[in-house]
Amino acid sequence: MMPVMEIRQDPQSDEKIVEGYASTFEPYVLFTDPDSGTEYKEQIDRHAFDDVDQSDVLFLYNHEGQVMARNRTGTLQLSVDDHGLKVVADLSKSARAREMYEEIQNGLVDQMSFAFTVEEDKYSRDTHTRTILRMRKLYDVSAVSMPANPGTAIQARSASWLDGAIEQDRAERAERLAAEEREKRIEALQAAIRKARETK
Repeated sequence: MMPVMEIRQDPQSDEKIVEGYASTFEPYVLFTDPDSGTEYKEQIDRHAFDDVDQSDVLFLYNHEGQVMARNRTGTLQLSVDDHGLKVVADLSKSARAREMYEEIQNGLVDQMSFAFTVEEDKYSRDTHTRTILRMRKLYDVSAVSMPANPGTAIQARSASWLDGAIEQDRAERAERLAAEEREKRIEALQAAIRKARETK
């Protein structure tokens, strides 16, 4: 789950500032295989944002719709710290942005997400974890109506690697089970042969 967005209030200012984290560096579970119980995870490397193109990043709601802030206009600030990708946005520049500020202030919307493309990643079969090492471009940071949804995120960002990892794991598990079953049949056959010889 992504961190809660917070309101920064300043009675002396007309700005309506919200802040939070669109991404963190802790690994998170994207999918749990119902057959094996295997958890497939994703993690953002601490240097993944080092060379990312963030020349024009938008603040949106659920990754779509009207732009409510934008780093190109100075109403959106992005920074990377030890925790993750921090977002500070001024939601005072349009009616929709001010509505979003009120929704965040009232706790109706309190989660964040982000949209990006991957430059480099790696997958560990030991831990079933995909690590995003470098990002190519950051498109938007969004307030979202629901906590981070692994199913939705998978389809938007990482279905191909996850599907491939699951298929490979399942194929190997099926092969292993088939080999164990063959071994049991061989052992049963050998036992039957021994018993038949003993009764002669």
